[in-house]
Amino acid sequence: MPPTFTQLNLQLETLTAQNLYRCRRIIDSPQGIHLQLDGKAVINFCSNDYLGLANHPAVALAFKNAVDRYGVGSGSAHLICGHNTAHHALEEELAAFTRRERALLFSTGYLANLGVIAALVGRGDAVFEDRLNHASLLDGGLLSGARFKRYAHADAADLASHLANAAGNQLIVSDGVFSMDGDFAPLTNLADVAKQHGAWLMVDDAHGLGVIGEQGGGLLDYYGLSQADVPVLMGTLGKALGTFGAFVAGSEVLIETLIQKARTYIYTTALPPAIAEATRASLKIVITESWRRDKLDTLVKRFRRGAGQLGLALMPSASAIQPIVIGDSRTTVAVSQALLDAGFLVSAIRPPTVPQGSARLRVTFSALHEEQQVDRLLDALAKAALSAEGLA
Repeated sequence: MPPTFTQLNLQLETLTAQNLYRCRRIIDSPQGIHLQLDGKAVINFCSNDYLGLANHPAVALAFKNAVDRYGVGSGSAHLICGHNTAHHALEEELAAFTRRERALLFSTGYLANLGVIAALVGRGDAVFEDRLNHASLLDGGLLSGARFKRYAHADAADLASHLANAAGNQLIVSDGVFSMDGDFAPLTNLADVAKQHGAWLMVDDAHGLGVIGEQGGGLLDYYGLSQADVPVLMGTLGKALGTFGAFVAGSEVLIETLIQKARTYIYTTALPPAIAEATRASLKIVITESWRRDKLDTLVKRFRRGAGQLGLALMPSASAIQPIVIGDSRTTVAVSQALLDAGFLVSAIRPPTVPQGSARLRVTFSALHEEQQVDRLLDALAKAALSAEGLA
């Protein structure tokens, strides 16, 4: 074995010893609350399919009809020959949904965040990021070449202290709903700080869009913030909307700048048009079927009430993401496995995804879950608490 590969093998052994080794599981069923996982039927409590649209009949039918019309692949990048009428229609509908001048599709949320940050700031500029931002946002800031600074989680005052001496263009970047904690960013305060210092504010609302707000308009709608307050909005299509891809929404100037400068847009194959058509169908459901958000809220409240009665250490989250911090990676993996043995899929989230000492179970809810399934999960957690230190 080449020496470098020997070193890699040692690194893998270290990960295993630290209970940080990650394994894939094979699913042989549509996405939903019921999965066939490695040949076993389980109830899924770790998906981001918050509204249950990933296998919705109307969304699947829109996809199939679009395949008949457009085929499977997009053929090229948007700027070559890959920009389809379906893409264009979806961009216009996403702009209207988010109440912004324009929207621009990206092939993934990761590519959107890398591309946007690098297009807006570079050498001589500064980017300020919440300490608990998603990896794609942190990587975008580091790769941009701008001076990179992380501020204390959800702390607008700490952010302001760092902005005081910044030079060049200044970009503030934050998740909306934090994916591992489930809490909300203080966007009103961040917007005020950004205006005071002449900085741009970018929000990744991947876990808020579709789920929060009367018509699913997301965290910006929840706070009543406009395009002027938050000039750059990123959203994903593979979570509440149940499909795949991402978009950025904002002003005409912003979108034209990204078309010209965002390398992850220019040099990436466009989404298949069938995905765009499926997303158009799911967007209509997001807007019109508010019962999905209402039910999700009911399920989350039921879970939090039951978890409190069991003495489980929940984080302060009002979102569909309900983490139970355990701390030790070994214990967290053991509890996750115990839940799987009981028929529940709940992911064990460990470093480096979360800070050292904060390994957790990341419980997520879907509008397709039923209250009795929530109660059964709580019973399984209670039994796991008896056999694992650190859960309660």
